[in-house]
Amino acid sequence: MTITQLYYVLAVAEHKNFTLAAEKCFVTQPTLSMQIQKLEEELDIQIFDRSKKPIQLTEIGAKIVSQAKNIVNESGRIKDIVDQQKGYFGGEFKIGIIPTIMPTLLPMFLNNFIKKYPKINLIIEEHNTEEIIKRLKSGHLDAAIAATPLEEETIKEIVLYYEPFVGYFPDNHKNINKDEIEVDDLDLDNILLLQDGHCFRDGILNLCKNANMKHDSHFQIESGSFETLIKLADEGLGITLLPYLHTLDLSDKNKLNLRHFKEPRPAREVSLIFPKSELKMHIIDALRTTISGVVKGAIAFHNVQIISPLHKK
Repeated sequence: MTITQLYYVLAVAEHKNFTLAAEKCFVTQPTLSMQIQKLEEELDIQIFDRSKKPIQLTEIGAKIVSQAKNIVNESGRIKDIVDQQKGYFGGEFKIGIIPTIMPTLLPMFLNNFIKKYPKINLIIEEHNTEEIIKRLKSGHLDAAIAATPLEEETIKEIVLYYEPFVGYFPDNHKNINKDEIEVDDLDLDNILLLQDGHCFRDGILNLCKNANMKHDSHFQIESGSFETLIKLADEGLGITLLPYLHTLDLSDKNKLNLRHFKEPRPAREVSLIFPKSELKMHIIDALRTTISGVVKGAIAFHNVQIISPLHKK
């Protein structure tokens, strides 16, 4: 039994196709099939039911795949130990970032990071929280930046910063003359939201539920971007809430429409998250240090009320 054979088994289990798995492993399909067949012969069992389309795991195959994931992950730790001992920061590192964080946070730290660690091939992917969790668990991401807490047993979280929600009101809104707002000032029938699937949207809904506001979950307009929500609010079609960092890049005119909440300010917790296997931990620590260094000057809120990003029925 070899690590390579287990790696091939995991690829077929994921893609449910020998040809596609071989492409992803950068080997020929006969080579991959032969190695898996050798493993099956050695164990005297069938890992895959090849009679089904797509290919399915057998009952014993599912148990083997579960253990194979642990073995392959642990084998990767050996290289991490060597890299850390040598002080080597290099190789491929895949990080996922949720859409409501990517546009504001990434430009703040990326240039500093790649200058300090030029040998790291940083691959950045934008995904929603659900997809990020899935990719972390399957090993397709090394780490991610998302709103937390996520309550995932296999994922660790390191808090980077707390980002308050900020209200954006049309010029003619009744609350535009207030210096600070409260949750009770929000009108649920008049809130412009991001489309379903964004955890920032779920945070707003949870904020309102925490205040025991009643609503029928029907909203006038939903959009895929904060820029559209701002333009709709400017047209008097409703109010919206924005993450604090997003407000820093608004025009001076738009900033006049912003209203902060009274303390403790409702906020989202933004964290660096990664599997508990802690592979490539030295690179994760380097990311945390770099991000914390640049964010500290832009955002430093402590008296906040953390609003859960988890979708609650």
